[in-house]
Amino acid sequence: MIYESIPLAKDLSVEKIYTIHYFEYCNDFSYPGEQHDFWEFQCVDKGTARIQADEEVHVLTHGQIIFHRPNEFHNLSATGNHAPNIVVVSFACNSPCMSFFEKQILTLSDTERTLIGKIIAEARRCIASPLDDPYLHKMELRKDSPVGSQQLLVLYLEQLLIHMLRRYTTQVPHCVRNIGDPSFESSACRRITRYLEDHICESLSLEAICHDNLIGRSQLQKIFREEYGCGVIDFFSHMKINFARQLIRENDMNFTQISEFLGYSSIHYFSRQFKKLCGMTPTEYALSIKAISERPQNSEKDIKNGADD
Repeated sequence: MIYESIPLAKDLSVEKIYTIHYFEYCNDFSYPGEQHDFWEFQCVDKGTARIQADEEVHVLTHGQIIFHRPNEFHNLSATGNHAPNIVVVSFACNSPCMSFFEKQILTLSDTERTLIGKIIAEARRCIASPLDDPYLHKMELRKDSPVGSQQLLVLYLEQLLIHMLRRYTTQVPHCVRNIGDPSFESSACRRITRYLEDHICESLSLEAICHDNLIGRSQLQKIFREEYGCGVIDFFSHMKINFARQLIRENDMNFTQISEFLGYSSIHYFSRQFKKLCGMTPTEYALSIKAISERPQNSEKDIKNGADD
């Protein structure tokens, strides 16, 4: 019997990797900016960061990632509130599908966060240069790196990009934001979202939001569905869980304290809401990019600072 191979297309190919960094910045850090002829992404693993992309300025929170296309000017600075941890990866990729990532701020899934953790971990195995030098322009390879380490580095990066492409192009969720879209967030939405931020630690009802903002119930729901594709209470629930994610990453409070701080009736209700909106328990989320990247091979560290019911 004669067997014939089949040609396999490679829709996305990373040709070169220029930098891989994990920075733990001070809360007053500021990088003046640069532009280069290859791709770069910046991912916030903790805290918040102010990032400029050409003429647009954005504040990213933990779990968000921004892509800079080739020759796009970009800089980064801390917001002064919380010292941010930032992952920066720059690479060459000329695949046409990369056009999807232009002018996008995306939110990482658990799988994508794990893949970035693997990229950082593998970089430590095959790159001799420190990963926390923001002014490093050329990485040096280790002479004693494990077999296949450099290849895995590229494969993990390609897998990350393909996973994000599939997830966001199959069904574009509400967490995708088109940078520079002038219709994003009306003045009414901005006013109400600021109100929700000011009351993030409370349990708000739809009636209370309408009363305090002098707006009718149907009008409020209409503008939020037009802007965000969900009702105001769903939006507030996502906002609270996003804040909970930040508190988990800062590691100053356990899950019970976070639940009480954000006004949840019980740790069990908080855990159920967290899993419903994030697709994972608080414990699972606490296994962050930093934790994943620093975890010894063939070992797991149990996190036992709360309930996951």
